[in-house]
Amino acid sequence: MAAQVKIDTEAIRVLADLLNETNLTEIEYQIDSLRIKVLRTPATSIVPADASAPQSSPANQNSSANQAQPVEQAESLENHPGVIEAQMVGTVYLSPGPGTEPFISVGDTVSQGQTLFIIEAMKVMNMIKAPRSGVIKHIFVKDSHPVEYGDPVVIID
Repeated sequence: MAAQVKIDTEAIRVLADLLNETNLTEIEYQIDSLRIKVLRTPATSIVPADASAPQSSPANQNSSANQAQPVEQAESLENHPGVIEAQMVGTVYLSPGPGTEPFISVGDTVSQGQTLFIIEAMKVMNMIKAPRSGVIKHIFVKDSHPVEYGDPVVIID
């Protein structure tokens, strides 16, 4: 007999409201072995925290020139030791302003301290700097798209 799971509808409502307030496409909350994931698309899922199946999100389904690799390769890139992750929830900007050249492109050599991208969080523009020198191997995000804490943004190899 399957164990009954009590669904915390109030927590789901709060997460859905937060999703709308922040204009994110998805939000996830976890307590012990219970994980609640709310998506802007009409889907809500509750799964055990130890579920090993990879989760797909609308952000991962977007395609761009920088994301043209097969899914397996993109997933392996997320575990690359040179991944630079989003340090906050917000909107990522790859260029200093509309219609301007991006800070970085795949193949560019960057220096430690060089601006890689901007994350706008709560109306504050946060310049994200390169923690080390290297070559930009991959860009995971599109300009002006939301990111969540810990999302991979770029790889410096």
